[in-house]
Amino acid sequence: MPSQSEIKWSQLKVGLLVVSAIAALVVLIFLMSNSSGGLFTRKLNLRAYFENANGLKVGAPVTLDGVTIGNVTQVRIVSHHEPHAVEVVCRVGAQYLPSLHTDSTVAINQAGVLGDSFVDISSSDASGPEPANNTVLNVSTTPGIQDVVRTSKYSIDEATKFIQKATVTVDQLNSGKGTLGVLLNDPVMAKKLINTINQLETVSTQISEGKGTLGKLIVDDSLYNQASSTIVKLNNIATRLDSGEGTAGKLLKDDTLYKNLNSAVDNTNQLLSQINSGKGSLGKLAKDPVFAQKIEESVTRLNEILKNLNEGKGTLGQLMVNRSLYDNADEALKQGSTLITGVREDPKKYLTVRVKLF
Repeated sequence: MPSQSEIKWSQLKVGLLVVSAIAALVVLIFLMSNSSGGLFTRKLNLRAYFENANGLKVGAPVTLDGVTIGNVTQVRIVSHHEPHAVEVVCRVGAQYLPSLHTDSTVAINQAGVLGDSFVDISSSDASGPEPANNTVLNVSTTPGIQDVVRTSKYSIDEATKFIQKATVTVDQLNSGKGTLGVLLNDPVMAKKLINTINQLETVSTQISEGKGTLGKLIVDDSLYNQASSTIVKLNNIATRLDSGEGTAGKLLKDDTLYKNLNSAVDNTNQLLSQINSGKGSLGKLAKDPVFAQKIEESVTRLNEILKNLNEGKGTLGQLMVNRSLYDNADEALKQGSTLITGVREDPKKYLTVRVKLF
């Protein structure tokens, strides 16, 4: 049977163990509460509404720009707050209020790819007043891990479709379909392509050696010298033009031509004004109907005369139409010419005057 002293010692050990456990529990509580500013510090609630909780749980840490300032106390569905129906209540220490603002943004992030979700508050672009208790903060549009996975899946699907199309294209090329397939599989086409490449190489070699027109253009310096000489001459011409030399230079520099042109334009305007007012022959032609009628009658008579000539009427018409009259006139001219020639050769024969007296 244990002695009294052994019983007391056992009770003392149990009591020390209980006290140690209670002390450890208190220390643990203090350590856990340090994230929100301590056990006895004032705290306030901040709310945010998300479209998806992304695996966020009660007790998850709340960080401010990466520093833990509190914990999540509530995650629930609020049906009347669609489409962002997930309400998250965060409890943070009041000593962090100077770093919090009403326009701070909230996002649900994950600690790594497979880590737990937590709430991160960002005040980098915020400048509003300090939030009050139960203030609703705006949700950041930063994509979460699920959005990244969704986007990655879409990218993988598109890449898979591209690979499938590329595979079909490669199969068609291997089977000799299409122009490129013929180029890859037809030996005749390959030989033609090789011949073309060889000819191009020959042409490039000849050009580099200065053969042919292109070769001379590349190798021969005479073309460059001629071009340089032409440019020098053009510069001289431009200099002379700029200095007002020659006819073209005077056109550019001399104001006399400009004044003459203005004078000619003024005279032309005056002439047109006189014509529009009916002065002079052109003015009467443009404005006087009587004068225009006379001209029209004259043209009509001239047309009738020409018509009669074409029809052989009158002497001139007969000369134009009647061949015999033309021949007779031609014969008379010849005889007259012969007579004149005879008179000039022997005038006594034709100009002798006999006087007979009775």
